[in-house]
Amino acid sequence: MDQLALLFVLLLGALVSVPVGDRLGLPAPVLMTLFGIVLAVADFVPNVNIPPELILPGLLPPLLYAAVRRTSWRQFAANKRPIFLLAVALVFVTTLCVAAVASAIVPGLPIAAAVALGALVAPPDPVAATAVAGQLGLPRRLVSILEGEGLFNDVTAIVLYHVAIAAVISGTFSPWRAGLDFLLSAVVAVAVGLVLGWGANKLMDVLGDPTLQIGLTLLVPYVSYVVAEELHGSGVLAVLTTALFIAEYATDADDVMTRLAGYTFWDIVDTLVTGVAFGLIGLELHNAIHTASGRWGVLLGWAAAVVGVVVVVRLLWLLPATWLTKRLHARRDYDEEIPTSWRETVVMWWSGMRGVASVALALAIPLKTDDGSPFPDRDVIVFIAFGVIMATLVLQGLTLPWLVRRLGVRADTEHEKEIEKDLALRAAKAARRRLREIEQVEELPEELSEQMLRRAFEIGFRISPDVAEDERREGHDKRVRRLKRVRRIQSEMLSAARHEVLAARSEPGADPEIVDRVLRHLDVRSLR
Repeated sequence: MDQLALLFVLLLGALVSVPVGDRLGLPAPVLMTLFGIVLAVADFVPNVNIPPELILPGLLPPLLYAAVRRTSWRQFAANKRPIFLLAVALVFVTTLCVAAVASAIVPGLPIAAAVALGALVAPPDPVAATAVAGQLGLPRRLVSILEGEGLFNDVTAIVLYHVAIAAVISGTFSPWRAGLDFLLSAVVAVAVGLVLGWGANKLMDVLGDPTLQIGLTLLVPYVSYVVAEELHGSGVLAVLTTALFIAEYATDADDVMTRLAGYTFWDIVDTLVTGVAFGLIGLELHNAIHTASGRWGVLLGWAAAVVGVVVVVRLLWLLPATWLTKRLHARRDYDEEIPTSWRETVVMWWSGMRGVASVALALAIPLKTDDGSPFPDRDVIVFIAFGVIMATLVLQGLTLPWLVRRLGVRADTEHEKEIEKDLALRAAKAARRRLREIEQVEELPEELSEQMLRRAFEIGFRISPDVAEDERREGHDKRVRRLKRVRRIQSEMLSAARHEVLAARSEPGADPEIVDRVLRHLDVRSLR
């Protein structure tokens, strides 16, 4: 098996792991990591030969962009306090604690190298957090905080990592220079993200065609990452800024085709890239086995100690941080999404899985310093990092569903239904208001006006059937029954039309492009 064949095997595994994970009740990223481990121990599977400097820019931009599409800037702003405590403060604390323990237990490990180790294992993975926690039916406030932590903590960790690596390579370190680099990195990244987000928004209006617009959304995250890195900014923060800007300002309510196709496209990209990323994590077992040859006991002991620090520090930090956030929340008296019980805090603690970013940073450690000497204990750092990733991702990822069920931490589905029902009512009322405005300008026949009024009600009913209960209380029983009948008949008519058009595709002289265009119009019509 060569490298290209291995890539296709991982892509196939990414697709298969989704239904298998749903059936087994396990997260697909964890299954892909286990699949990668199986491939790593197989004799016919080659070692992965990807330049380390290409892993982060190759995998992170599309994954970050896909994750941001599921959220909004206002959601981040609502959770700014817990996200800051986790994505910035906790990363610093974890880095320092890991560095202190690693320098104490690993003989001869320089402080700067220990800080690099701490920085690369400190941030929970954004992809793991959203892919694992998002499938368990957790309260939305927890998922929002985990998403925000995962998306922003890489910014802090990567800057700390680069500062520590530079100190090892050059042999010098300046705290003031490190702080200035951190600040400049953030400023440059935000500036690049805003400029590219604004430019992409304008270019989408010029392109017009949904296919070209979606293609642009695939390129923009990569461009944002590369440009920010070239200007010595944070590529991760630049991608986040660009994605948030586009999500906030590039949405046209009437651009149905682009929105539907975009959702489908990015779901596919997210599934495939996530599967490949976590499969590569498992395949790195090759390098770990090679590094540990002849000294398994010592290296496993060091890795276990660092795993303990990472896990315990997160718990010890979350307990007072959650209490502090609740106190500030109570004083300010506004709605902020925070954990409301010790059970939710425990779930947040156990959701701190490491993943793609940690692997990429570990593999990107230089082989030599400026004076030509080998990077101190590089193989040890890589092995410990791999141990932390495996312990947190596999162990925590496999047991998190059980823990969630055991603690009974679930989303308030009734509250979510109420929100959905409220939005459905707002949508239906907006349609009715517009109908009344049209009736004031145009004279509509009574039959047409009644038909349009039914259609306005149907808008809300198709979003949330519970709307019908309110309508029945207002005397619309007959309309509801008639609407259901109309919807059933219309669905069967559209199905017959689609079958007829699709059959025409195989007829002699048929133009597939025209057939597909007509079929696409019928598909969109079926969704209305």
